[in-house]
Amino acid sequence: MPSPPPTVREHFLTLPAYVAGEPASLAVTHKLSSNENPEPPLPAVGAALAEAAGRINRYPDLGNSALVDALARRLPAPRERLFVSPGATPLLDQLVRLTTAPDEEVVTGWPSFEGYPLAIRANGARPVTVPLRRAALDLPAMAAAITPRTRLVFVCSPNNPTGTTVTHDQLAAFLERVPERVHVVLDEAYVEYVDDPAAPRSVELVAQHPRLTVVRTFSKAHGLAGLRVGYALTHPTMVDALTRLRPAFGVTALAEAAAVVSLRAERELADRVARARCERDRLVAGLRAAGWPVPPSQANFVWLPPGPRTRELAARLRANGLTTRLLGEDGLRISLGTPGINDLVLHTATEDVPAGPVRGGTPV
Repeated sequence: MPSPPPTVREHFLTLPAYVAGEPASLAVTHKLSSNENPEPPLPAVGAALAEAAGRINRYPDLGNSALVDALARRLPAPRERLFVSPGATPLLDQLVRLTTAPDEEVVTGWPSFEGYPLAIRANGARPVTVPLRRAALDLPAMAAAITPRTRLVFVCSPNNPTGTTVTHDQLAAFLERVPERVHVVLDEAYVEYVDDPAAPRSVELVAQHPRLTVVRTFSKAHGLAGLRVGYALTHPTMVDALTRLRPAFGVTALAEAAAVVSLRAERELADRVARARCERDRLVAGLRAAGWPVPPSQANFVWLPPGPRTRELAARLRANGLTTRLLGEDGLRISLGTPGINDLVLHTATEDVPAGPVRGGTPV
């Protein structure tokens, strides 16, 4: 391997790279590894993309005003508290950069979203991981892990990969314990799938806590993963800082048009989310009936704890054309598929289906 250019800082050459879910291939016909929406975008999105495509010779609106206005109406929230980004993941990196200096600390639960330690280390900070308790974030332990060097805390709810949530009261109590010098990021990438009435009322909490930022995405429930749109709800001062840090024209005109139309299609989105919740609950119940210790999921995936049996299941699923996310010592995450694909997952988990490909969403 040739020597690296001398202009590249050595620190960046030692960072681990983010590993995406295995893509579909000839051997793997159905992808259950990236928590994508198995349904195509809403019908109105296609029409909006076609209309916006006629203007792609022009730069997009730098401030994404149409989407900011649509979000302000939907949440509802003051537009000065909203910031739009090309996906949620860049926001995580920017929030580390804005709050944390090299060698300072960022607290996360673990296992949680794999992007957190990557963003933390890329900015020269130190990740401090707190083990989950019963597959859920242990907020009291995370509060206890805060030291004088801590500047940021990531709270992922629903937690990726376990699917569990914290409650509103738990998060409110946690925020009261966090020192004023520490910023808290509530990552709600899967919030649309949540039906637990005790879950955080994050719009309310942001209005009460200036050191809280909520991060959300259009990649999951809205099914716009290929267009990359996310947003932050936070204090106006943080919006100002994010605005100064963002790359120019990061969210394309196509992405903004699709997100605005998707927000307007409330009934259609609600129907899709309801179907996903039913499939999720069916998958959890079926896996539990087969003896798998599956925690309650509030997302569009389920999680199995680590162990030899879990690794064997991942191999059997792949033999049946289903790629999942085996997380080493952190268990197995299985994204929701179509009803037929979820049937195959359940059949494979009970070891009563022969290995073979799947066509049209049903076992063959």
